[in-house]
Amino acid sequence: MSNENKTIYDFDFSLICEYFAQVERQGPGSPETTRKALSFIDNLTEKSHIADIGCGTGGQTITLAQHISGEITALDLFPDFIQIFNRNAEQQGFHNRMKGIVGSMTDALPFEKESLDLLWSEGAIYNIGFERGLNEWRQYLKTGGCIAVSEVSWFTDERPDEINDFWMANYPGIDTIPNKVAQMQKAGYIPIATFVIPETCWTECFFAPCHQAQEDFLKKYPGNKTVEDLIYNQRREEVLYNKYKAFYGYVFYIGKKI
Repeated sequence: MSNENKTIYDFDFSLICEYFAQVERQGPGSPETTRKALSFIDNLTEKSHIADIGCGTGGQTITLAQHISGEITALDLFPDFIQIFNRNAEQQGFHNRMKGIVGSMTDALPFEKESLDLLWSEGAIYNIGFERGLNEWRQYLKTGGCIAVSEVSWFTDERPDEINDFWMANYPGIDTIPNKVAQMQKAGYIPIATFVIPETCWTECFFAPCHQAQEDFLKKYPGNKTVEDLIYNQRREEVLYNKYKAFYGYVFYIGKKI
């Protein structure tokens, strides 16, 4: 398998975890974008229950805790991410109402049905697919509760073969914004807001911090072909984004359960 044909799923999960644990965010986003998405959601109180699914090390979860007063439970597959998450929560003084737990979004979530006021997921729902996530997670929301997810999406109906083939290999569930909104509505939500996250969420908040992490990783594992392939894969993603960013990006989708 050539480097050009590899996807992130072709690498050992423990290696991926170790690499991404070095950076604050494991995908494109920013505190400003998290706050903007949160601004479309009302009726949250100190009694509200919030879940962050696929939280990573919790960069966005800290922002949530800074701007809402409810109780937040965050879930991620990787124990190392959750260890960092809970350490950061304690250092920020949010450990009394914000906790990270290890779990898989492909399994039943560890929440009672109709117990959540808000279900959040930034750049992670692709792990089970946008439609599946919207449909399966709906049962955990109270009627009138909200879901807010960011998802890679096409900006155009047509795009160059190179970037189309890249995303078809990495995430066949990618689709256009109108089709994603229609999927949300079909799953039983009223679409509240949709917006494209800024380019800086990729370039400044995600790719730039990864540059040093990549150099450090290569130094830590000199001559390791698997590590070299992983770093090549990450650098290629950045090259492709800079070349084709007019055709795709992350989009926030916010809906209310009917």
